[in-house]
Amino acid sequence: MGRPNVGKSTLFNRLTGTRDALVADYPGLTRDRLYGFCRSDLGAAVIIDTGGLSGDQDEMSVLMARQVDLAVAEADFVVFLLEASGMTAADEAIAALLRRSGKKVVIAVNKAEGLPAELTAAEFWSLGMGEPMVISAARGDRVNDLLRSVLAQLSSGTVESEIDTGKPVDAGGIRIAVVGRPNVGKSTLINRFIGEERLVATDQAGTTRDSIYVPFESNDKQYVLIDTAGIRRRAKIKESVEKFSIVKALQAIEEADAVMVLLDAHEGIADQDVSLIGLVLERGRAMTVGVNKWDGLSSSDRAALRREIERKLPFLDFVERHNISARHGSNIYDLLESAARAAECAWREMPTSKMTQVLTDAVAEHPPPLVRGRRIKLSYAHQGGRNPPVVVVHGNQTERLPISYRRYLINRFRKVFRLSGTPIRLELVSSRNPYAGKRNRLTPRQMKSRQRIRGRTKP
Repeated sequence: MGRPNVGKSTLFNRLTGTRDALVADYPGLTRDRLYGFCRSDLGAAVIIDTGGLSGDQDEMSVLMARQVDLAVAEADFVVFLLEASGMTAADEAIAALLRRSGKKVVIAVNKAEGLPAELTAAEFWSLGMGEPMVISAARGDRVNDLLRSVLAQLSSGTVESEIDTGKPVDAGGIRIAVVGRPNVGKSTLINRFIGEERLVATDQAGTTRDSIYVPFESNDKQYVLIDTAGIRRRAKIKESVEKFSIVKALQAIEEADAVMVLLDAHEGIADQDVSLIGLVLERGRAMTVGVNKWDGLSSSDRAALRREIERKLPFLDFVERHNISARHGSNIYDLLESAARAAECAWREMPTSKMTQVLTDAVAEHPPPLVRGRRIKLSYAHQGGRNPPVVVVHGNQTERLPISYRRYLINRFRKVFRLSGTPIRLELVSSRNPYAGKRNRLTPRQMKSRQRIRGRTKP
């Protein structure tokens, strides 16, 4: 912990060996608690990145300070990060807060690249919190020494070997990314699921900037919910920080097993909602849709919204939709179970024999159309991938198969294998013509004889 822009997120990334924390030369970038793992021969340590304590009393600063208080309360040890350029009144206020907490604390003086350690640390002895450790989180200077000191104080032994700051151990469970436009209630929904103020949630759009991974359990099933920054039209993105936040959100979609798309019932279905859903489908991710703030609508507004959804999202007939209230918790677990089912469908394994039988039955019931007087032949099918399911169909002239018939095949496989909530990709493979590309090997006499038979020459 520390005041804004002292390098907390940079140190977090260094300790965990990841780039999970969003880093920029911009104060107040981190707002929520971000958790990561660091392994050593003393065991695994959980690292918590926190927002900067500015001392301001505006709504956002107060909520961020609340997140820091919660992080300190659950921590066994606090790394108090300061900047080598000098101590400020905000640093002294944070030191007083830490003394009252009763937690074990080590002072780390960051951004000391090229500076003499003893001279740099001298000013910070006045805090009376032990020996300051001079580090560079960006370059990694003496970060291992810092971690070794912390872990040694938390254990009975001492650490002799280098600390392994490799990739963290990922939390198990179904990964579900919660996405939507700014201020649709993504953070509020995750807080409601876990029953605590895990994420900063306000009415201000753009509150979430990083992608926050939140493990939790429901009905004996493990989940990892990923809170993401709100995604809006490129023309409205002005701050470079927001651009990086959206990149992190897109990465979360890529890593997820399923995606919850939240819509705002009061705002209706905007073009950006349709574009975002199209992006999720393009990446091949399983999906469920939650229409949030439903409880605040009148019966006539609800009917109008249903008609708008049917009109603007007709291509989502295979995706389950739930009307929810993230604030009050209405129907949110139906939405969660729907996402889990969609994720299971995305990873489902389909036997080749059954897939071929489905194809045969589909062709028998509705044969492919004629192309240049010849019927397109579809021979057999097999699975070519999962998440999303890929159906590979072999035959002749498959590249001429109309789009309507391709949709017919996709719907047939979806119905038989009950693949709800996940897009299906259809790949068509045509058998190679063994005579294609071969030159005519007839002799001149044979050619003349054939032409005479066809009436092209006189006898």
